[in-house]
Formats: sequence, C-alpha cells, structure tokens
Amino acid sequence: MTASPWTTFVDALASRRGSLETTRAIKIALLLFITALTAASAQVSIVLPFTQVPLTLQPMIVLLGGLALGSRLGASSQVLYLAAGIVGLPVFAASATLPPGPLRLLGPTGGYLMAYPLAAFVTGYLAERGLDRRYVTSVLTMLAGLVVVYASGVLWLGLFARTPGGDASTGIATALLTGVYPFVIPDLIKIAVAGGFAPALWRLLGRAH
Repeated sequence: MTASPWTTFVDALASRRGSLETTRAIKIALLLFITALTAASAQVSIVLPFTQVPLTLQPMIVLLGGLALGSRLGASSQVLYLAAGIVGLPVFAASATLPPGPLRLLGPTGGYLMAYPLAAFVTGYLAERGLDRRYVTSVLTMLAGLVVVYASGVLWLGLFARTPGGDASTGIATALLTGVYPFVIPDLIKIAVAGGFAPALWRLLGRAH
C-alpha cells in the first residue's frame, strides 16, 4: 500500500508492524530516541570566542526529528528534552559561562532552546504533507524550521536575555552578529547534507515493502 501524503515516516514504519500496541511502542521508542539524540548532540559543541552561543548539531537533529516523527511527536520529543534540562539532567551543552539547569532557558541561548518544539512542529507539519519525500522540498522544510530557531533565538538574545553578570540585553543588531551570521553557512551545509536523509529513508521503506 502506498503511504498517504499525510503520513509521516514513523507512521508508515509503525503501521507495518501489526498490532496497535506495537505501533505505539515504536512511536514512543523513536520519540525517546530523538530526545536522547538531541541531548547527545548538545555535547558536541564548539565554543566561539566572540559569542556565548555555541555551534552544535542540535538544530539539525531537531529538524530531522520533525521530519521523521511529524508535528506532534516531533514537538513532544523537544518538550521532553527541555523538561529533562529544567529538572537538572545534564542535557544542555556543557559551558563554563552559560547557566545550568532551568536558568539556561533564561540565558543567551534560551531563545534557541525554547524554539525547538515549535521548529520541530513546523518541520513535522510540512513533512505530514509529503514535503519530506523529495530532496529539494525536504531541504526547504528543514529551512522553515531553522528560520523558527533563528527568529526566536535572535529575539530572545537581543531583547530579553541577560549576560551572566546581569547586564542588559544586547539589541537585535548585535544579536544578529553573534547569534545568526556566524552560524548560517555551517547550518546550511548541515541541512544540505541532512536533507537527503528523509527521502532516502522513504525509498528504503518502499523497497522493503
């Protein structure tokens, strides 16, 4: 049976495993896997000398999770990730300057982190409409989610975040200089590579049928 354009990859995969209980177990397992992968990717970070925003693999994982899981499960995986950080689990990027635990969401990177559920939702919503099955539309879908992350991150960094010393926020212009421009090229490269994952998985699933 051909997958409906409203079907996500995880729906199509789980539906082939038989019982309702098995389907639910597969979805929960993949949700938890994306949550754990988001946490693990935070530990692979590069600290840049001119900004408190580290370069990590997290945005790519968030967007791939949205592609695979769809809007609701993708967003849920990131809500669970943030909840783990809020209760004090070491899931945020290690940093000597950024605040730990729930205070991380109030710091310079808080806007990016808080955008993860919405970015996954947007990416998943578009994937549910079949845009994850071709390379070009898969890349565009991930770009839409990345715009959400950048927009939230810059607004928070420029208008609301405070430095560890408690100084006032930096303003939008400085936030763009320190929170967007250094990351655009690396993120575009990552999306150009990762954009092929979802179409490849769909092709493999079709061959396994």
